Amino acid sequence: MTFFQALVLGTLQGLAEFLPISSSAHLALAPWLFGWQEPGLPFDVALHVGTLISVLVYFRAEWVKLWHAALNILRTHRVEGTEEKRVVLLVIATIPGVIGGILLQKQAESAFRAPWLIAVTLIAMGVLLWLVDSAARQTRSMDQITAGDALLIGVAQVAALIPGVSRSGATITMGRALSLDRAAAATFSFLMSMPIIAGAAVFEGRHLLHSPALGWPLLVGVAASAVSGWLAIDVLLRYVTQRSYGVFALYRFVLGVIVLVLVFERA
Repeated sequence: MTFFQALVLGTLQGLAEFLPISSSAHLALAPWLFGWQEPGLPFDVALHVGTLISVLVYFRAEWVKLWHAALNILRTHRVEGTEEKRVVLLVIATIPGVIGGILLQKQAESAFRAPWLIAVTLIAMGVLLWLVDSAARQTRSMDQITAGDALLIGVAQVAALIPGVSRSGATITMGRALSLDRAAAATFSFLMSMPIIAGAAVFEGRHLLHSPALGWPLLVGVAASAVSGWLAIDVLLRYVTQRSYGVFALYRFVLGVIVLVLVFERA
């Protein structure tokens, strides 16, 4: 892998992880479109470490509060304050993703990465995102998320094992369907990305020890992912306070159509 390829893939990962356009789709499609060697799932997971860094840095004040809240729960065995409740909600939201990742790991590494399937899911989730975001009310804030909401958003996250669905796209869409305002849906989606990305990095990280991707290109990719991920979070949170998710739905639809045309031409 060249430095340029690592830079491109890292930038795509960071931008697409938090924008609802599917990072896994872009990481799978870029080598297919440009004729590059497929970097493999371990490299994808390494790039996710970059986005993990970005979400930890961007929400650093929130994570400090959540850490102290988690310790307080362990010490008192009670859930009382807002931060303690949020810790519990994030745990609930993470459980479906852990179960789904264990059960569908092999499919995520192979069958789910077919370009035609990615194109279809890009289009389908784009349409769903647009329909839900257009119709849903914005009546609930982060502080009004319930355990049932967290579980449903966590179940939606499992669908992101299929490249093209988008982890942030699926969770934000579910959040909007539950009448969360756009900023709340995005923020909760970003916060719940931390444990699932960290878990995947630990689980898949053992493969990197024997991977030819180790070295400077990998570090370049991770750095690009971290910087672009921070930028994506900041841009999206500012954007959705004033506008809808429609532009991202349109992007998904156009990209999906282009990929389907290329699949047909290359058949």
